[in-house]
Amino acid sequence: MPLDVRAVVFDLDGTLFDHAGAAARAVDDLLGALGVAATDRLRAAWAEAEERHFERWRRGELDFAEQRRARLVEVLPLAGLRPPHDPHELDLLFGRYLAAYRAAWRPFPGSAPLLRAVRDADRAVGVLTNGIEEQQRDKLAATGLSDLVDVVCTSERIGVAKPDRRAFEQVADELGVPAAACLFVGDDPQRDVAGARAAGMRAVLVDPARDGDAAVRSSVLSALRGASGTGRR
Repeated sequence: MPLDVRAVVFDLDGTLFDHAGAAARAVDDLLGALGVAATDRLRAAWAEAEERHFERWRRGELDFAEQRRARLVEVLPLAGLRPPHDPHELDLLFGRYLAAYRAAWRPFPGSAPLLRAVRDADRAVGVLTNGIEEQQRDKLAATGLSDLVDVVCTSERIGVAKPDRRAFEQVADELGVPAAACLFVGDDPQRDVAGARAAGMRAVLVDPARDGDAAVRSSVLSALRGASGTGRR
């Protein structure tokens, strides 16, 4: 018999937090400051470069600053702009992007109500994210979600990233429950859902940007329905 669900663990970017929306607005700001109007093609190119170079950092091929510079070097020529050769100048440009990105930080509208509903159901709440500690915690604080989360595990802090099963086992351990007593909620079929299931968790695939908050809430609470978990500890 499967264990009752005693904790719900969420991905952050794309699940609780509208990373794609904030990144798109930041690209608009950066390119606008350089005299170029952003297009859907350029926003998509930035998102693809971000994903690719972030994964290179995660594999140890680049340091964190280098993967940021690599995005600019790849995307600026697509906008008809010549990237600076000086790393310091690239860092200044990326700083402009980061400032606009942070100014655009928003949770999905249904995120806080969903976390409250999970806590009201007497389940612990965790976040497991493939990001850097300072920025991911800053996102939770800036969007008002920190007080609704019991445990935050970032890949930088725990030293392993999704979909590695050890990442899921670590967040379960910090929540004080077996992995088999966790429900994972995320927007990526491989990193989130397949990774969680490989670690023995149940998992729900969501897409709040596409499907809306009501559909996400329904999916998560439906998965909890009938689970008579014994609480947070």
